[in-house]
Amino acid sequence: MKGKLVAFVISEALRAKPGKEELHIQSKRSAPHYFGETIPHQFIVSQEKVFIRNRQGEVFLKTYKPDMLLVEIRFDVEDIFSDEIFDLNDDAIKYCYNFLKEKGGKDVDKFAEEYSVYVVYDYEGDPEQFFINKSKIVALLKSERIELDPEEVDYTMRAQMKYANNDLVIVDWDGAFIFEPNGEFEFTLELLQIANLQLVRYHSLDSDIDEKLKHVVRLIKAAPAKSQFLFNAAEVAQVFKKTMLVRSESISEFQAVDREIKLIGDWYSARLFDLVSRKFKLDEWRKVIKGKLDDLEDVYSVASENFTVSWERRGHNIEMIGWYILLVGWMVFLLKDIFVLLF
Repeated sequence: MKGKLVAFVISEALRAKPGKEELHIQSKRSAPHYFGETIPHQFIVSQEKVFIRNRQGEVFLKTYKPDMLLVEIRFDVEDIFSDEIFDLNDDAIKYCYNFLKEKGGKDVDKFAEEYSVYVVYDYEGDPEQFFINKSKIVALLKSERIELDPEEVDYTMRAQMKYANNDLVIVDWDGAFIFEPNGEFEFTLELLQIANLQLVRYHSLDSDIDEKLKHVVRLIKAAPAKSQFLFNAAEVAQVFKKTMLVRSESISEFQAVDREIKLIGDWYSARLFDLVSRKFKLDEWRKVIKGKLDDLEDVYSVASENFTVSWERRGHNIEMIGWYILLVGWMVFLLKDIFVLLF
């Protein structure tokens, strides 16, 4: 039995990183010919050696066009279940964060997603043979050094998927265990990274919508009471337009990823991505963001209606003033004619 630790951190970038090489990872399992057409593709920006805790590993800087960065570190380990793995993973994640900041990561401390993948390979028999270490497996998945309750251990172990009779994937919020006798884990790793990519974008979009809601509310509150949003309606409309553009682009991308992966039906990729999506609560994120976008649209509608009412009221007032001026003018002419006739 051999082991591998793969730790990565992903975030938005302050500036785009052109990749030197596009990764083309093929699944060894059956997949339709159209798989990969709309899935976000990784590009390698750089690859170099790194030493952490006297272990040599490799660090990769990857990018998803147009504005996402991913830092990934890999280590070969003799015993994936040893206590040393906790410290190695912690230091690897810290290194990823620092490296990401150096390379232009945006709001890394606020929006970045970290994840650890523990790979067990080069073994014979069923992966269940390693369940004698299930408490350690769950502890690593949760990055918890304390002794976990048996019910928590069993609950976490249930989030698994078995495709062949000798492979297994266990998924949790902070990490995943991949049991793959032939060591062919790249495709599974890519799916995990795509799910984390979506999670980062959901976090970022959610925060962006919150800021725009606050901005619109500030504009409305700042408007003079008599103006009925007259001076801020154009700015409110601009904020709403930008948000709808982001909404359309982001949701279109999310739906394209889901559609392409889940069209595979009960095959490996679809089942695994569905498991990860449920663990990451991606559907709940969609609902939250949709609700906030609806709220923003409601606020914009109210502002627009008040702006329209304001102009209608002003138009009505101007029309009434015009009629009064006209009546006064006719009265002046009438009095003048009367004066001429009498005198």
